[in-house]
Amino acid sequence: MFVLELTYTGPLARVDALLDAHRAWLDEHFAAGTFLAAGRKVPRDGGIILAVGAGRAAIEEITATDPFVIGGVCAYRVTEFLATTTAAELARIQDELPPA
Repeated sequence: MFVLELTYTGPLARVDALLDAHRAWLDEHFAAGTFLAAGRKVPRDGGIILAVGAGRAAIEEITATDPFVIGGVCAYRVTEFLATTTAAELARIQDELPPA
């Protein structure tokens, strides 16, 4: 699983101008099953996305297509982790620890 942390690098007026395109991009990846949750950070200086995927390279390719990135108004920090404990609703994405 991945935590995708967006940090705005441009003014909010430019972020807002790209918001509809960003939301359409989010919808595409929710429909594909890659994104599990997304929302704004508080205070509003970026956002967080929880994602699953075929690996870090694939996730980084997806983040590069975000209209916010293309528009130059955000940077991503990608953190990978093993979700070894989840709520029942997320059991399908639960990871196992690799052998020691």
